[in-house]
Amino acid sequence: MNKAFCEFFAGIGLVREGLVASGWSCIYANDINPKKQELYEKRFGSEGHFHLDDVWNSAGVLSRVPEPPFLATASFPCIDLSLAGHWRGFEGDHSSTFFGFTKVLDGMGGGRPKVVMLENVTGFITSKGGKDFESAALSLAELGYWVDAFVLDAKYFVPQSRPRVFVIGVHESFQTPLMVRRTENEWFSGGWTRNIERGKKLRPPNLRELMERVELPTGWAAVNIQPPIAEAVNVAELIDLDDDQAWWDEAAVTKHHDMMSDRHRKVVDEMLASKKQFTGTIYRRKREGKTRAEVRFDGLAGCLRTPKGGSARQIVIAIDEGHLRIRWMSPREYARLQGADDFPLVDNTIQNLHGFGDAVCVPVIRWIDENVLTPLFNSYSKLNGHAGQPGAGVATTNDSGCETPEHAA
Repeated sequence: MNKAFCEFFAGIGLVREGLVASGWSCIYANDINPKKQELYEKRFGSEGHFHLDDVWNSAGVLSRVPEPPFLATASFPCIDLSLAGHWRGFEGDHSSTFFGFTKVLDGMGGGRPKVVMLENVTGFITSKGGKDFESAALSLAELGYWVDAFVLDAKYFVPQSRPRVFVIGVHESFQTPLMVRRTENEWFSGGWTRNIERGKKLRPPNLRELMERVELPTGWAAVNIQPPIAEAVNVAELIDLDDDQAWWDEAAVTKHHDMMSDRHRKVVDEMLASKKQFTGTIYRRKREGKTRAEVRFDGLAGCLRTPKGGSARQIVIAIDEGHLRIRWMSPREYARLQGADDFPLVDNTIQNLHGFGDAVCVPVIRWIDENVLTPLFNSYSKLNGHAGQPGAGVATTNDSGCETPEHAA
C-alpha cells in the first residue's frame, strides 16, 4: 500500500500541507465550498482530484476515489458543536455531515482506509453531554475501527490558542503494537491504562471519562503520546507594524479603547504613559450585554475564526512610543498563525480569512504525523514486508512490551 490519503472537508488544504512533507500523497480531496477550492488549487494546482460535491453524495464520492487509501482525514464542520451553532450538535445540518463521511467509509467495503483521523473543536467532547462524541466513536467502531482520541493545542507550535480534538481510528484488520487496545483484563495487563496515564495532559478528564464509560463494538485503543515541547514565539513576531498596513483612524481607535474593560484599559494606558512597546490582539465579545474589546497580554492570539460578523475577526493592537494603533488582522497574519506562512492568497480578503479561520494548524498536523500517522504506516509496512518511510516514527519498546514512536516516548 502506498502512503496515500484522502481528505474530506478539505477546506483550503492545510491537512495536506501538514502531511506532504513526510511523503504522504493526496489522491482525493472533497469539499462543498468553491471559494475554499479556489484557495486549495492556488496552493496545490488543478490536479483533478479535488471533488467539489456534497459528501452525502456517497456514490459520486466513491466513483472519484482512485484506489484504497491508507489514511482518510475528516475535519467536519464544527459550527453545530459550538455556541455559534447554538449547540445543536449532530442534530444540526452542518456537523451532522460527519455521517456523510462514515457513509462513504461504509461504501468502501474491504477498501476502507486502515487509519482514520477526525478533527474538531473541543465542544465535540461536551456536545449533548458527550452523546455526539459517543455517536461518532460508535459509528467508527461499527465500521471496524478501534478508537483513540486526544486534545492538542496549537499554542505548542504557534502563538495561537487553538485546542482541537483529534480522533484516531485504526481498522481491526490492522493489528499494530503502536495502538494498545483496551482489554477485558486491563487491571492485569494495563498497557492501555499506562498509555492513557502517560498522555493524560492530552486527554482531559471529560475525554477520559467517555473513553472509560462508553462501550464500543471494537474497543478503545491508545497510542503512547505525551505533550510536545512548546516552541511558539510571541504573537508580536508575526505581526506587521509598517505604515503600509490598514491602521484605523483615530475615531475607530478611540472607540475600541473605550470598549475595553476598566482593567484592560488601565494596563493599556500604563503602557502608553511609560512608552512601552507592546503588540497583541483583541477580540470583541459580548459581556453582560455590552460589547467589550478584550486584549490578550500573554503573547498569544485568540483562536482564529471565520469572519461571520465583526466580533469574529481578530484585531491587532500595537503600542509604540506612547502611540496606540489598532486594525484588523491581515490574511497573511492569519496564515502565519496557522503555520502556513507562505501559503498563496487570493485577492478577496474575506475569502482568505474564511479559509484560514476554518482550517487546521499545519505544525499540529505535522506533529501528529510524526508521532502517530507515519509510525502507523511504517508499522503496517513492516507487518506486510515493506520498507516503510524513513525519518519518522523510529520504533522502540516501552515497558509494556509494545512498540512506540521514539519521539512520543
